[in-house]
Amino acid sequence: MPRAMLASFARRITTSDLTILSDEKLTPTRLRIELLSGLTVALALVPEAVAFAFVAGVHPLVGLYAAFLVGLITALIGGRPGMISGATGALAVVMVALVAQHGVEYLFATVVLMGLLQIFAGVMQWGKFIRLVPHPVMLGFVNGLAIVIFLAQLTQFKVPGSVVSNGHGMTGGEWLSGMQLFLMLGLVALTMGIIWATPKITKVIPAPLAGIGIVAAIVIAMGLDVPRVGDLASIQGGLPAFHIPVVPLNYETFQIILPYAVILAAIGLIESLLTLNLVGEMTGKRGGASQECVAQGVANTVTGFFGGMGGCAMIGQSMINVKSGGRTRVAGIAAALFLLVFILFASPIIEVIPLAALVGVMFMVVIGTFAWNSLKILAKVPLMDAFVIVLVTVVTVYSDLAVAVVVGVIVSALAYAWNNARRIHAKTRDSVTDHGAKVYEIQGPLFFGSADGFAELFDVAGDPDVVIVDFADSRVVDQSALQAIEALAAKYEAAGKVIKLRHLSHDCHRLLKKAGHLVVDSDDDPDYELAVDYNVRTGILGGH
Repeated sequence: MPRAMLASFARRITTSDLTILSDEKLTPTRLRIELLSGLTVALALVPEAVAFAFVAGVHPLVGLYAAFLVGLITALIGGRPGMISGATGALAVVMVALVAQHGVEYLFATVVLMGLLQIFAGVMQWGKFIRLVPHPVMLGFVNGLAIVIFLAQLTQFKVPGSVVSNGHGMTGGEWLSGMQLFLMLGLVALTMGIIWATPKITKVIPAPLAGIGIVAAIVIAMGLDVPRVGDLASIQGGLPAFHIPVVPLNYETFQIILPYAVILAAIGLIESLLTLNLVGEMTGKRGGASQECVAQGVANTVTGFFGGMGGCAMIGQSMINVKSGGRTRVAGIAAALFLLVFILFASPIIEVIPLAALVGVMFMVVIGTFAWNSLKILAKVPLMDAFVIVLVTVVTVYSDLAVAVVVGVIVSALAYAWNNARRIHAKTRDSVTDHGAKVYEIQGPLFFGSADGFAELFDVAGDPDVVIVDFADSRVVDQSALQAIEALAAKYEAAGKVIKLRHLSHDCHRLLKKAGHLVVDSDDDPDYELAVDYNVRTGILGGH
């Protein structure tokens, strides 16, 4: 079975994914767009990777190596061409406690285990469960993430080197002031203006790249005193080297890293799969959720052995790529390779780029990511859906993405269960086939939420000796439903009366037969061409 699943996965990774459509070739024009998109993404990745490394309490190169390796591997074999992956803040805030208590080597071991867990999730095809995330949760996710991206950029308005990690994230720092602050704000606004205007003038180069290039040229030519990439840290380094994490290979180590690995794997997959869906909606092309799980897992496993902090899909960088025209795997591969070139050869050039230009790019990403239409529909959608949108947004900002999505799904599921529980009711009539019998026609599903309501539908004392419960418009869903049926049958049995079930669907029939509640197993047609009444056996579940 696992071999068949792996074979199926391998068949989905084809070179045709390098193009937007199966019948479209990778033309020189398309290649130019993809390469420029990759360059734009790589420039924006540098300060993000360095900042997230600081959050996690590790050397900047640990973040940069993660951005390179995770970005390259997921671009090659990921489930959604056009997505960008790398070191992220959602993972960094979890890693910081591990690094502070046990050191960076334990982080590398955790990243390896995190990757193996993600590979397992992909092979088991658990990625499909992302379909259970309701649309209000998606809206809350993108809104919350847009706010998080915005808040993360505010640290660039502080004096470089004054922001430190406190074991939970970045804190402290002295805000820019005077002319330096005004210059920073002005350059951010200029970058945003250029990005807005460029598509109206030319589409030869991506608008974010134009904004970064023009603002950087102005700052360098005029010698303006504003924070630059090099003020965060030097990005110069060599090729990432293979490195087995130096940790004791014993059960105690496993106990330390397993909880972190599980949390990181869950956060990474949730953020990656939600980003996959979002990018798919923007590009009009579906992605492979299970394939993305495996790709993220392989990327993190490899990264852990090469001194990287691990990562997942980055919604901000993915938005930059898509809006710059990137649609294929070429853009993601190019972004990773450009980042490696920056580390090896071009650090002196990259380090003079003003942070204001990159902040301006990210602010435009925030504007494009936030679902502004969700503000308009809050008063039009059901109250519970509006509440879920706001709840997921707030939890994303104040906690983390994984918690926000889980909370949103749970609240949505409970709301759905409550609404369905209220729908159960019954129509009563005299039986046409059984003289003197009374028929209860059940409407709505019978499950844990509606079991109590189901019991209240019947008048045991006032009913005739034979009662027929018709499930033509209902379904018996779970153990609580079985318990409710058995309890009802016990009441009628105690009153010396008979209760029969009619019009059971295939799934209801199997459920009741398996539990042992059906006295007979007739060859009736659950599609109601032939109706058979079933007596109910009591005492199966014990009445508790």
